[in-house]
Amino acid sequence: MTVEHDVPPRRSDRTRAAILAAARERFAADGYAKATIRAIAAQAGIDPSMVMRYYGSKEKLLAAAAEFGLEMPDVSQLSTSARSAALVQHLIDLCERDDTMIALLRLAATQQAAAERARTIVAQQIEPVVATIEPDPELATRRTGLLATQMMGLALTRYVLQLPAVVAMTAEELVAWISPVVEHYLTGRPE
Repeated sequence: MTVEHDVPPRRSDRTRAAILAAARERFAADGYAKATIRAIAAQAGIDPSMVMRYYGSKEKLLAAAAEFGLEMPDVSQLSTSARSAALVQHLIDLCERDDTMIALLRLAATQQAAAERARTIVAQQIEPVVATIEPDPELATRRTGLLATQMMGLALTRYVLQLPAVVAMTAEELVAWISPVVEHYLTGRPE
């Protein structure tokens, strides 16, 4: 007979969790260039050498800190236009409540680890949603890439570049304008 006991988390697990939480906050608040290992360590309540011990570099720390779920909605049972609208609305809601993705987008243009993390998120979290709509794996990958151009483009222009015309639009207006393009990427064919 085996007796199961609650095993408390190891100190290293708690330390890693504290570092990642602090890194997410500092990267989001300060940006990659201004966030320092010292500031992250101070916020986590540890020595800066511990950050380097666990993650090796600021770039690797960013890649680890950018581990987040997009919490993609199940759109497989919705009509085409409803699922397109749901995806656009979901992106807006996600960006409004959590700026982790925005920080990742800022850094992905210049930092290889962030770019790789963004690619992984697309492949692991968005492509499976597209695959519920498009059964052909090769075409699902293409559709995912095209969908990402629109969705990341929206996030970039509204939340990073803050283009006035895009920022001024309500969520409902953005959904109305962008959903038809998303719908085309999910189901359309090139002309």
